[in-house]
Amino acid sequence: MLTVTRLKRTFNKEKTGFQNINFSVDTGEVIGILGTSGCGKSTLLRVLSGLDPYYEGKITTDNSDHKNIGMMFQEPRLLPWLSVKTNISFGLPKEERKTNRYQTYLDLVGLSGFENHFPKDLSGGMAQRTAIARALITNPDVLLLDEPFSALDAFTKMQLQDLLLSIWQKKKTTMILVTHDIDEALYLCDRIFILKGQPGEVFGEVHVEKTKPRTRGDAYLSKQKAHILNLLNVQQRAAGGEA
Repeated sequence: MLTVTRLKRTFNKEKTGFQNINFSVDTGEVIGILGTSGCGKSTLLRVLSGLDPYYEGKITTDNSDHKNIGMMFQEPRLLPWLSVKTNISFGLPKEERKTNRYQTYLDLVGLSGFENHFPKDLSGGMAQRTAIARALITNPDVLLLDEPFSALDAFTKMQLQDLLLSIWQKKKTTMILVTHDIDEALYLCDRIFILKGQPGEVFGEVHVEKTKPRTRGDAYLSKQKAHILNLLNVQQRAAGGEA
């Protein structure tokens, strides 16, 4: 589906966001990009999305056609003057925006009945559900997610993780998730690339062998979490094994 070779992003002669990034993504995979703040995770996603074209290296796909890339940000970025249904349809070609295609995706994210509401009437979780529907309505080959649940409370965050997982089970959309949440990466992803350093580089790759859906707190996932913390050189507390 997607191959990245020797990718590097330099902002000026003195600052490099990331360098020597190499990985590939298979169709239907959920890939995690995990790392601490400042290692270039979000910059990498902007490069992959095409929003930032100023990079060195290669990004190739499995055919000569440009991939249809969907993008979700940390904030919903909804247009406040448009209703939920119009926000969802906004990325469609103009001739398709007035169809009821939005309804399928409204149902998919559990917002049926809210199509005529405006962003000011939505909770944070509902706003991100709307953003998920907007990102999916164009049927992207790859969906990029830049810490989409980081601003939500823990309970809402788990609900939306489960929603994302259920969408993947139905549509098998290829996804690349940037996160600093180890538990989130282990719950959702098939493989996780560990970035660290400034500039960021890939220091490890973790295969999550457990089938999905997974059980939060599973002993296998806890073991993998300890391994990731070791890769990141993060000391675990003795009590409870929490980072």
